[in-house]
Amino acid sequence: MHASWLNQAEIYFSVVQREVVNPNDFTELAQVEDRLRAFEDRYNATAQPFQWKFTTSDLDDLLARLDRHTTDHQEESSVALAA
Repeated sequence: MHASWLNQAEIYFSVVQREVVNPNDFTELAQVEDRLRAFEDRYNATAQPFQWKFTTSDLDDLLARLDRHTTDHQEESSVALAA
């Protein structure tokens, strides 16, 4: 599975929206702050670093496949133009 840091931030804020902010039953802004801080404390107590499984070798393989794919398509285009 591949995800950029921005994807990870979007996932985090999606969880905050679903689990913390909804239902929107707040009568005061301080309640929102309290609930967000409580979530942050729970999250930080249980969160673990993400273990990247996409290695530099995987990257090298991906780049080689992309290069072959691009080269193949350029050759096909050249053949089609020559015909």
